[in-house]
Amino acid sequence: MLSGLPAPSDPRVLVDYRTADDAGVFVLDSGTALVQTVDFFTPIVDDPRDFGAIAAANALSDVYAMGGVPVTALAIAAFPVTGFDPEDIATIFRGGLEKLREAGVALLGGHTVQDAEVKFGYAVTGLVRPDRVLSNAGARPGDALVLTKAIGTGVISTAIKQARAQRAAIDAATRSMTELNRAAADALAQAPGAVSACTDVTGFGLVGHASEVAAASGVTLEIDADRVPLIAGALELAARNRPGGTATNQAHFAQRVREARAIDDPLRALLYDPQTSGGLLAAVEPASVPALRTRLAAAGVLAAEIGRVLAPSDALVVLA
Repeated sequence: MLSGLPAPSDPRVLVDYRTADDAGVFVLDSGTALVQTVDFFTPIVDDPRDFGAIAAANALSDVYAMGGVPVTALAIAAFPVTGFDPEDIATIFRGGLEKLREAGVALLGGHTVQDAEVKFGYAVTGLVRPDRVLSNAGARPGDALVLTKAIGTGVISTAIKQARAQRAAIDAATRSMTELNRAAADALAQAPGAVSACTDVTGFGLVGHASEVAAASGVTLEIDADRVPLIAGALELAARNRPGGTATNQAHFAQRVREARAIDDPLRALLYDPQTSGGLLAAVEPASVPALRTRLAAAGVLAAEIGRVLAPSDALVVLA
């Protein structure tokens, strides 16, 4: 969609839209760069406070994935003129603000428009040292793949809309989506040089974002499907509750995916399941993985080693 735009020529632009990274990076001086991102979406849970918190955690995640520290945010909102409780609007904003404060981020303002469908999110600015930027590119053959959250939020959110989700699954998905990736990013930052590439797993699903890392890095990513952590209840819901984004992701990415063995259809669907406020997927030097997993576990963060980086092949992703 953006391929026809002229490429930025400003030498201060370190990362832009051409690498499908999570955020853009702009150098201010030799020791500081800005990380900027924006994300908003329609409600995926019924509780307005949780929706606001999820929207904030999701937007902040792009900055964490780039190795940055978020510092400011601007709210972006769309609400109908009638038929929507003003108190629910206020609660959405409160839920988001609470999550921003948890992250140490200052809300500076925002912009609201009228729309028939509710939408909410944030534009976030962060800071990062230019020599500490993490991006999609850079994954090295031999690196291990570490994932910091279980997947399945798309399936569970769809089941919520159809009133088919059990309370345990709703609670598990909500906890995951409202959890900041700050602790995960802090753990990765303690191993400078060991992390060669990083992304957060969101709308394109695990396979989609892995494909982007592989394409940007010129490698193949092998994912052990049985080692990918799943949110409790997601597998059982996958047969009847697939979001439209699952089919879209499969149509777009599956042509460069090779299945090295038979993958059950519900599990395959979850591998393409569009995530909201998903975890970080990092390519990590193998020798550094044990210490990283220890740091992540100490911070209460999932540390699943789900695969490895291979030399380039005809496939971007191999499901093993």
